[in-house]
Amino acid sequence: MIATSLRPSAYEWSKLSFASTLFLCPILDLLLQKIPQKWHPELRLGLQEALVNAAKHGNKLDPGKTVVVRFAEAQGKYWWVISDEGGGFCTPECDRPPKLEEFIPDDESECGRGLCILHQVFDQVEWNVNGTELRLCKQVKPSWLSQSWFKSNRELNLKPDSLLTNQDVVLG
Repeated sequence: MIATSLRPSAYEWSKLSFASTLFLCPILDLLLQKIPQKWHPELRLGLQEALVNAAKHGNKLDPGKTVVVRFAEAQGKYWWVISDEGGGFCTPECDRPPKLEEFIPDDESECGRGLCILHQVFDQVEWNVNGTELRLCKQVKPSWLSQSWFKSNRELNLKPDSLLTNQDVVLG
């Protein structure tokens, strides 16, 4: 069963909860519904990893336990807060700032790539102190472009689509 509701606050938070399962397609579809299509493949991968971790590692796939996802969009940033009913875990960030190599598993390992994927897909990845709640954020518009910049440069007839991206910049 999937339950959804709205949570009143400064942002329009939505809430979705479901019994622990690995059948995540309809859940991912709901979570990606309002996100620009070009971000779907990347965010689907990241959200799937986060939801699998909550259901499989947190709740041990116990159908009596629930995974809860709160999500919102504000100023080009998409937020997800994923909670499980498990015992939690100590992330590599518990004692010190993370290093990317800490999230890359051994070549022989069948598990462990999820943390690396989360840090590659999302701009912010944070756990609560108990390791039972994960906060994810993805910014879908460049941070260096602001509304005021567009307004002040409107007379130049510049459009966002005509701007250079990091991939367009060639260093000689």
